[in-house]
Amino acid sequence: MSDSSEAERKMQFLFALRSRGVTDKAVLSAMEKIDRGQFVQGLFSERAYDDTPLPIACGQTISQPSIVGLMTQALQLTPRDKVLEVGTGSGYQAAVLALLARRVYTVDRFRRLTRTAEALFQELGLTNVTTFTADGSHGLPEHAPFDKIIVTAAAEDPPGPLLAQLRIGGIMVVPVGQSDAVQSLIRVRRTEEGLHYDELRDVRFVPLLEGLGKE
Repeated sequence: MSDSSEAERKMQFLFALRSRGVTDKAVLSAMEKIDRGQFVQGLFSERAYDDTPLPIACGQTISQPSIVGLMTQALQLTPRDKVLEVGTGSGYQAAVLALLARRVYTVDRFRRLTRTAEALFQELGLTNVTTFTADGSHGLPEHAPFDKIIVTAAAEDPPGPLLAQLRIGGIMVVPVGQSDAVQSLIRVRRTEEGLHYDELRDVRFVPLLEGLGKE
């Protein structure tokens, strides 16, 4: 791709993000720097810059960029934050988080996905991301508490074990709802008084499953 068409593609990509509500400058800058094309392999690589979810290995998906942007924006990240991501998938979301937070712990139930993502993080020089193959529904209690938690799979309710790993003052962003219907993207704030919920928008995600995957 020539430099001019590359620049044009980037402009269109960022314009699509802004037009769908991603307005945070730091988030837009991180998404400009992390090339989604590196996280989409094979048949779908031509569509890497479309605002659409795409299939990846293990029956999972890479979320559409505007949803990645909106979820990242909703976390209200600071450069001091320690973040847990449940559902590594392609690694794209974790790579964006890595440019905005101090430390990112990402977990997926599929070893095939975590291995591929880990290789990409190394290639991109993202040394502040640590990848785990584990049952993400239980979080990572040995590394808790977390300032921010992002879940990229839908739960019926915000998972209790994850809420317990969120520090006071922390934020969790999670899609909630039945797996076969449209879900709601929820932001949960943990305060001294308890949990406060904001409903952000309708979304559609693969379900959050317990246990390890077979691949």
